[in-house]
Amino acid sequence: MSASSMKEMRRIFAEWPVSIPKSGIVVTAFGESIPFCSYMLSGDLILFERKTPDAQGARRVLMSCDGIHAIKILDAIEMARFTAMGFQGVA
Repeated sequence: MSASSMKEMRRIFAEWPVSIPKSGIVVTAFGESIPFCSYMLSGDLILFERKTPDAQGARRVLMSCDGIHAIKILDAIEMARFTAMGFQGVA
């Protein structure tokens, strides 16, 4: 992941709007899917909280923001609410 992509991913988490639930699934650079119900930031690191433990019993995952390749949003949210994250429609 490029430095600018990592900065944008960090920005999305840092400026996550109140109108969108802070939960979803993160897809890592290793292709792993990590469901999360909350998170915290520290510099370029992010700490995800899981509702249920993974196969190894872990409830929290600490990783670098540059290891995130995708964020999946599970809630049914109208597209217009994502403008708060900086997204805009295209013609």
